[in-house]
Amino acid sequence: MNIPHITNKHILDHIRVGDAVDALERALRTEIDPSQDFPRSFFQLDEGKRLLFMASHAPEWVGAKIMSVNEGNPARNVDRAQGLYVLMDALTTTPKAIIDGDELTDLRTAAMTSLVTSRFINLDSSSVVMYGYGAQARKHAQVLRELHPQLKKLVVAGRNARKTEMFAATAAELGWNARIGQAMPPQTAIPQADLIITATGSGEPLFDGSLVRPGTLVVALGTHNNERSELDTALMARSNVIVEDVDTAVNESGEIAHAIAEGVLSRESLIPVRDVVRGDVRIDRSKPTVYKTVGMPWQDLVVAGEIYTRMPSTALR
Repeated sequence: MNIPHITNKHILDHIRVGDAVDALERALRTEIDPSQDFPRSFFQLDEGKRLLFMASHAPEWVGAKIMSVNEGNPARNVDRAQGLYVLMDALTTTPKAIIDGDELTDLRTAAMTSLVTSRFINLDSSSVVMYGYGAQARKHAQVLRELHPQLKKLVVAGRNARKTEMFAATAAELGWNARIGQAMPPQTAIPQADLIITATGSGEPLFDGSLVRPGTLVVALGTHNNERSELDTALMARSNVIVEDVDTAVNESGEIAHAIAEGVLSRESLIPVRDVVRGDVRIDRSKPTVYKTVGMPWQDLVVAGEIYTRMPSTALR
């Protein structure tokens, strides 16, 4: 069987992030109910290393992704998450393509963020605080500049000063007015931010949630297990909380699990992102809003199908 291999470079060369955003929005409005998605499977290898298996199905496509998550990789200058996606025809389950999982994961995560930010970022929004400097942070910096050009100010915070400075320099090349956290500390930057993104994998809250002003959107995407949390419960208690799916968030998000355990958040108060996209819920703009994402298999499937459909025939040989 001769199966095309769609590489990270193919995706970068031929797919616009707007295409992925549109595909995800169409899916949520029509054929996809995240609560019906297959659960993600985790396999622990040893300390700091595990495999993830993510399968999903839709009327046109079925597929699965296998990813490794290695906490030691950033110190080796290797991405934490790596893997491959197998896309199949839904009718015959014939494999149609193998897709590099790195760029697929980065693209679908940034596209989901953009689907949410498009409903919360105003024309007068300008300031972003970014925690992290890895692959997801880099992709989000690129996508936000492309889709929200009114966002111009970026404060970058990270544990490694050299990597933080390098990220800020790269962001400046994308058109950001970028500063590092040492130049503008969180206690100054957080209250001014219109958008805060956490992309670190940290097991501890990154900032004091009481500093976040009403109306600010916080996107937490760096963790996907119910033990680790980038946000404190003080922020979760006073915010609208949007999730991909309620059961998935309770089982896989430390931010959600900790807040529920402390009695400051309930399952019933969680807002499914599908309801936000479809306009079925009213958001209280007098409060901060947290979008907590852990990533779900349906997102990979939708974006993988869009990639395959839009890929030129020369790349599918």
